[in-house]
Amino acid sequence: MRRQVAHFILAGVLGFLVDASVLYLGLWLGLGYFVGRLISFLCAVFATWLVNRTVTFSSTSQRSYVGEFLHYLAAMAVGGAINYAVYSAVILAVPKTPWSPLLAVAAGAGVAMSVNFMSAKFWVFRHR
Repeated sequence: MRRQVAHFILAGVLGFLVDASVLYLGLWLGLGYFVGRLISFLCAVFATWLVNRTVTFSSTSQRSYVGEFLHYLAAMAVGGAINYAVYSAVILAVPKTPWSPLLAVAAGAGVAMSVNFMSAKFWVFRHR
């Protein structure tokens, strides 16, 4: 299980980089802190699913790729709600600087990580 936790953390780092990058792109495009984050979160979920299905919980699956991704997305919804709530609280509480979105994404991801790991391990990839 240590290996899975380590790989899950690495997938989370990748997800964080995707999340923050897409969020900053969305902000640059004028999407705002909240719509931009919804889009960036979905991109991060896709990136982490790819890593988690092939590396963290590697094995063959009986589900189709689409079915497994939708299952993963549903599982990440609980952690995603926690993540988005923490992100929103930070965005609303801290002064707006170029770094505040990055801080907010990090805070949200950090708080939700354990919920996401449990959802992935014991629900989405339990057969592995």
